[in-house]
Amino acid sequence: MLADFDAQPGRNAPPQPELSPTQREADEAELDAGLRGVAGIVAGAHGVIDLLRDVAEFAAQAIPGVDGAGVALIDPQHGISSVQTWAATELLVHEIDTVQYDELNEGPCITCMQSRRPTVSGSLGSDSRWPHFGGRVARMRVHSALALPLIVGDQVIGSINAYAKSRDAFAEHAVRLGSQFARPAAVSVYNAQLLANAHERALRLQRALDSRAVIDQAIGILRSRSGSTVEEAFQRLTHISQTENIKLHAVAQRLVEEAVRRARARRH
Repeated sequence: MLADFDAQPGRNAPPQPELSPTQREADEAELDAGLRGVAGIVAGAHGVIDLLRDVAEFAAQAIPGVDGAGVALIDPQHGISSVQTWAATELLVHEIDTVQYDELNEGPCITCMQSRRPTVSGSLGSDSRWPHFGGRVARMRVHSALALPLIVGDQVIGSINAYAKSRDAFAEHAVRLGSQFARPAAVSVYNAQLLANAHERALRLQRALDSRAVIDQAIGILRSRSGSTVEEAFQRLTHISQTENIKLHAVAQRLVEEAVRRARARRH
């Protein structure tokens, strides 16, 4: 069955040689290794950039013909037009994707996320879909691209971008293996994102609770010294914070630490 993808308009790629059974087995083994890799991704062990770099490495392993790969995530609040984070296996890929996302806002990654289908180019310099991007990348001596959307449910969360220096590097075989890799990779990335976001929210909540506890302690210290009410002690802390341009919890922390030092000095 033919792979379902968007090929370069008007380009007739030269016929690909028939793959030997040995080569097919080797490619399937590489795909299986890449799939095992993304299945083992655990959020929290690395930052998001490191996580995406791992996925890019597994993609480069799983897709035949790749010279370098990258993975991009979009900000769900702003849609496809705003790629939020990306990582790459090679410096050249990072340079290419900087042109794609930060400078021109055109290229195979953006197209594949819009169409929700794999996007292939065998000669970027002559690809009419990206007149500015294609020429820039061809001058970097990179001529082939395969972009695979990362989709979970009905939501596009990003894409995998594979590049090769040779022309027509990604035939139907590469697209099929890449698509097989992209589906579970999307789920792994999405789940890791959910866990990472939950972990960050928990850290923010813990910091807020810690700050609140310190502020309550500082209010208690001020009340014991002056006999003031809770409101008056809080206003005193707020006044110091505004006058010295220091965050409220930092003022409270300083007050608590000072009280601890004084108590220890009295004991000695």
